[in-house]
Amino acid sequence: MEALRIPTEEIALSAIRAQGAGGQNVNKVSSAIHLRFDIAASSLPDGVKARLLALRDSRITQDGVLVIKAQQHRTQESNKFDAMVRLNELVNSVAHPPKARKATQPTKASRRRLREDKARRSGLKAQRIKVQQDG
Repeated sequence: MEALRIPTEEIALSAIRAQGAGGQNVNKVSSAIHLRFDIAASSLPDGVKARLLALRDSRITQDGVLVIKAQQHRTQESNKFDAMVRLNELVNSVAHPPKARKATQPTKASRRRLREDKARRSGLKAQRIKVQQDG
């Protein structure tokens, strides 16, 4: 299965001022990006939506909106690209349903080894019993 594509119409981008040190330009330039993606209203398959909403991720609000803040780079374009990459990575991480675990039984040989080890350990402990002295 190939990677899921998210239409750009479903993504809301807004430029904000980045936090931290930035020199003389810090109060003039809005280089950080807030990306908002409404999971429930998206065109993603229902299974992917359910797995995304089930994630214990602090970036997903109670309303089911994913908020990604990108401010690592100095330019708005780089931060926009970074936010889109992070959104795609998150969506594609839950694109495939998790593999169901098959319960297995221990093999006959492993059960035999377990019994032999138990008998050996039991014999060792039986030898530790203190001998009563006639007094």
